[in-house]
Amino acid sequence: MSGGFIDNFSTQSKEYSFSRPTYPESLFEFLSTVTPQKTLAWDCATGNGQAAIGLSKYFKKVIASDASKNQIQHGFQRKNIDFKLFPAENAELDNDSVDIVTVVQALHWFDFDKFYYNVKRVGKKDGIIAVWSYDMHKISPQIDKVTNRLDVDGEILGSYWHKETKYVKEKYKTILFPFEEISVPAFKTTLYWNLRQLWDYMKTWSSVKRYYSENKRDPLDLVKPEVKTL
Repeated sequence: MSGGFIDNFSTQSKEYSFSRPTYPESLFEFLSTVTPQKTLAWDCATGNGQAAIGLSKYFKKVIASDASKNQIQHGFQRKNIDFKLFPAENAELDNDSVDIVTVVQALHWFDFDKFYYNVKRVGKKDGIIAVWSYDMHKISPQIDKVTNRLDVDGEILGSYWHKETKYVKEKYKTILFPFEEISVPAFKTTLYWNLRQLWDYMKTWSSVKRYYSENKRDPLDLVKPEVKTL
């Protein structure tokens, strides 16, 4: 991928902060065990800072950066988290200073070559880079069959997802990753949401915003009646 910063989320920064799924504590515990030093973590494209919060429990200091000023303004504050406004491809960090670099649900938006150059520049020799995303949610076979119509290859929103989102669908397996990979266990997030919370989360999707902008109607309305009967 190439080009400038793609800002798909600033217009719903506040909603994004409170409606996105969290990540399991076991994930951050695992990251701490595979990172030799725990002085500084860099969370790229931090958004609302959810991953930064998880990291802050195990690392002395966390730099949480984002190219979106609105996202930074709605970030969750912690004493050892320092929010910075800069793109992942132009990190305002010292050489050989970072113990772990994390990217959550954002690597597919980056200019890979420029970002990886920065990772190698700021990362310590024994440092770690960890990238992850979450898959389409699973609720029940009946409900999933309906909501999958909104997925990347679904009939309703398929053409409204940006082309980069295919990397998420492919579980990041097709993204160039010029680093030595280590064995990682599977991680799962379990949430107990009502329907309103589910809709609030889905409203943060860039595809939903794009559909609404072009059609002046909420695409979620196309599945809500059926889901409510299940």
